[in-house]
Amino acid sequence: MKKSLPLLLLLFFILIGYGPLFGQGGSTSKPAEKDSIKKMDFTLMPFLSYNRNLKLMFGAIPMMMYKLDPSDSISPKSLSGLSAIYTTNHSYFVAGFNRWYFKEDTWRASFFALTGDNNSQFYMDDIDAPGFYDYGTKTTIVSAGIQREIVNRLYGGLTYTYSHYDTQYEDDVQPPSTTKTNGLEINLLLDTRDAVYYPTKGRRTRLRWITYPEGLGNDIDANKILSEYNHYFSVHDDRDVFAARFAGKFGLGDIAFEQQVTLGGKDIRGYSQGKYRGDGLMALQGEYRYNFNHKMGLVGFAGMATIYGSDTESFNWKLYPGAGVGYRYRAFKTVKFNIGLDAAVGKDDWGVYFRIGESF
Repeated sequence: MKKSLPLLLLLFFILIGYGPLFGQGGSTSKPAEKDSIKKMDFTLMPFLSYNRNLKLMFGAIPMMMYKLDPSDSISPKSLSGLSAIYTTNHSYFVAGFNRWYFKEDTWRASFFALTGDNNSQFYMDDIDAPGFYDYGTKTTIVSAGIQREIVNRLYGGLTYTYSHYDTQYEDDVQPPSTTKTNGLEINLLLDTRDAVYYPTKGRRTRLRWITYPEGLGNDIDANKILSEYNHYFSVHDDRDVFAARFAGKFGLGDIAFEQQVTLGGKDIRGYSQGKYRGDGLMALQGEYRYNFNHKMGLVGFAGMATIYGSDTESFNWKLYPGAGVGYRYRAFKTVKFNIGLDAAVGKDDWGVYFRIGESF
């Protein structure tokens, strides 16, 4: 499958995202977040969600926001949290996540670790009995990254991610596999948003190249190019927000089963069965965020996506719509940071999504 079309589209959207560097249309000064002087803000959130794959999901997510340097009035508050989730299809996930902002927002860092057992399904049509087949993957992921401001609002950085997958398939439709990957990511981030946790205007453009070279202990060379372009527009005297997003994920080379992308999640809501799976995808979305008071809000969203590199040829380059509505509630007192629940429908599928922060 030729990769030239997705790469050309990728370059087109990235150039749009970098418009503020070469002309008008974006903020060029760092806005300070309107944070309280409170040193730490803690919240404990219950987790409750459902989809057609993992079934009922429940758990708990404690989180806290804080300033690494109380005298730093420019950096957003840092965020740290844990999540423990169990599902009624006997999957479980335990994760820790951190985002750090420091040195007047000239440095940003992240650390993420996850372990769990994911009992899921995928679609096969090249066998005698086409349909969904279950698989279980014991997963361990550890990722650490650092970013430095290069010029005004443009960041560059490195991320290292270790992943280990042990996968068993129902009825031996595929042989069991153990996959270990060491990914090195080089990334660029252009961030002109007025706030990192709830932007009302500005842009966020991110370009990531992830390589899995044999020299880092990978069995097969592979590469991914991941891109995002989010644009935020203030509406009704800053009460509401309209947000637009393009996402592109492009797998190059030999992409392992566990590294493939599945239609769904924040790229296009409304798909939870794991049916549409391939080496890459592209998606467009729009979302209106209506805040009827300072603690609660509603959202409505719609989008379209496509995939390529699927083992089921008839899935490739088709258009997959998704649309839905959601509810938001402010989780922290000192920073606008929402949690919420979305319900969405797609092509012959649907899903319910618990949100930590906004969808994008």
